[in-house]
Amino acid sequence: MADLRNVQTRMTPAGAQAGAVIDEGLRTYMLKVYNLMALGMVITGVAAFFTIMLTTTNDPASAAATMANGKMLTSAGVALYTSPLRWIVMLAPLGMVFFLSFRVNSLSVPAARTAFWVYAGLMGLSLSSILLVYTTASIVQTFFVTAASFGALSLYGYTTKKNLSAMGSFLIMGLFGLIIASLVNIFLQSSALNFAVSAIGVLIFAGLTAYDTQKIKEMYFDGDDAQVIGRKAIMGALTLYLDFINLFMFLLRFMGNRN
Repeated sequence: MADLRNVQTRMTPAGAQAGAVIDEGLRTYMLKVYNLMALGMVITGVAAFFTIMLTTTNDPASAAATMANGKMLTSAGVALYTSPLRWIVMLAPLGMVFFLSFRVNSLSVPAARTAFWVYAGLMGLSLSSILLVYTTASIVQTFFVTAASFGALSLYGYTTKKNLSAMGSFLIMGLFGLIIASLVNIFLQSSALNFAVSAIGVLIFAGLTAYDTQKIKEMYFDGDDAQVIGRKAIMGALTLYLDFINLFMFLLRFMGNRN
């Protein structure tokens, strides 16, 4: 009996130390995910700001066109928002998402990180149009509401002991339904369907924020090398970035004040 106690005494500190190493590695990994995501958001915001500065003007003499809400566009704004170029701007971020998703394992970590920065910049270029539609004050207000909601939901996903896999499968199916409903409403232009899509969109991406955080946490493996961990962190940041952007856009439909 004494020998067994001695063995247990010798093994317990080692086990605790291994657990501490894993916990520290997990915290470092998740911090990297959040930092990458936050920097992506900063790049998106800066890109949107400089795009709107380049494409709009307050000087009637230099305006190439005036929108129905009184916003005056420069020649760059006319090209970006009213010409066929706008479709390229809208679809370019989607192309980058597919590129990263399918090629991330064949890219080096610096290359994958650069692709993420390019994607964030293209998203800022695309989202700059919301500054033409909604007031700056309502955009800022919605952003902070989104940030607070996202933080709480992501924290729940990180700390909960409940397995969210079943909820995640349900939400992903709901997401496909949401996409189909949105495409249908392009032709129907139904205000009731638009309201329903917006409300369901908020609920879906709120749930996906918690689910994706738990999934990203479970992807961590302390035996991975630096390259694998780096790629996982980038894909985790991209996933949470998309959750944040979509949650923000759906909330903006409710909280945004139009110009």
